[in-house]
Amino acid sequence: MKGIGDYRYVAVLLPYDRRLKIDEAAYRRFLQYFLNEPRFRREGGLCINPEAGEIFYLTRQEKRRVLEIAMEEAHGKVPIIAGTWAITTDEMVETAKDVKALGADGIFVTPPGGAQDVTSCWDADEYPEIWADQIKAQDRAVDLPIVTHPVGGAKPPFNPGLPLGATMSICREIPNIVGWKMTYMYEGFQIIANGLRSLDRHVAVMGALASRFHEYRATGMFDGTLSGFWNFALEPMLDHLDAWDAKDVDRATKIWNGGLRQLHGYIADMGRLHIRYKTATWLRGLIPSPFMRAPMPQPKQEEIDTIYRLLKALNLSVIDVNETRMAA
Repeated sequence: MKGIGDYRYVAVLLPYDRRLKIDEAAYRRFLQYFLNEPRFRREGGLCINPEAGEIFYLTRQEKRRVLEIAMEEAHGKVPIIAGTWAITTDEMVETAKDVKALGADGIFVTPPGGAQDVTSCWDADEYPEIWADQIKAQDRAVDLPIVTHPVGGAKPPFNPGLPLGATMSICREIPNIVGWKMTYMYEGFQIIANGLRSLDRHVAVMGALASRFHEYRATGMFDGTLSGFWNFALEPMLDHLDAWDAKDVDRATKIWNGGLRQLHGYIADMGRLHIRYKTATWLRGLIPSPFMRAPMPQPKQEEIDTIYRLLKALNLSVIDVNETRMAA
């Protein structure tokens, strides 16, 4: 039986107007881009207020409004999970309550922000309670399925995700965790995926970095996805995974090497990932601009030109080339 973590979730971007206010009309149109695709409705889901949706720079009221819009547009067509991140645990709990009150299917939890003790210098294996306690507080408040966004200061091979010890400890302590977003490079992915498979219950292995989807499908360590790459490459990504579902490895490989690998490989620069997500989505004509709230920077013209070329090489629809100078 398919669980909440076994769907293909898009980490939905959030369009802004020129004043960097939420562009509600553009957001509704963007949501319909996914909801109007039959193949996406069959297997897909929406993750609202993820990192790619700039949750770190939204007020609680804005997060609630963004989720309200998504619930209105989706009408129950696909599962919806929603991010709860806030600067304090108390506000995170209240945000989780907002998610439950609006009728979402689950919460999407991210580790604490703020002091170096709980961010870049956090030893998650030694002190897993720093995040576990925060998840438990939300769990007690809402009792909903939980999908994690495990990011922290782990050393290779687990960076930028959580190490194995902390992963196993948190999953064992919190039964409502149903999906683990795989924020890892290849070696770390394999170690964590094998750990999740050893649990006495199902915690979905949710592929995140789409530049590795081909390898992940080949290994079978792939239950669902939660990825920002869906924002700008929906059609070829569906084609690729459909070929794998049909066990047509030759077709999957042809799609992968026909431009999808090259596009994803360029986007997957961890220091520019979310900037490039939004730039690519704008170049597709799916949102009105690539701008993000400070301290997120604007894209470089070289990035715009490279992503534009890679999108065209995949025969994807793009905006007029003359419009691509607007962001620089």
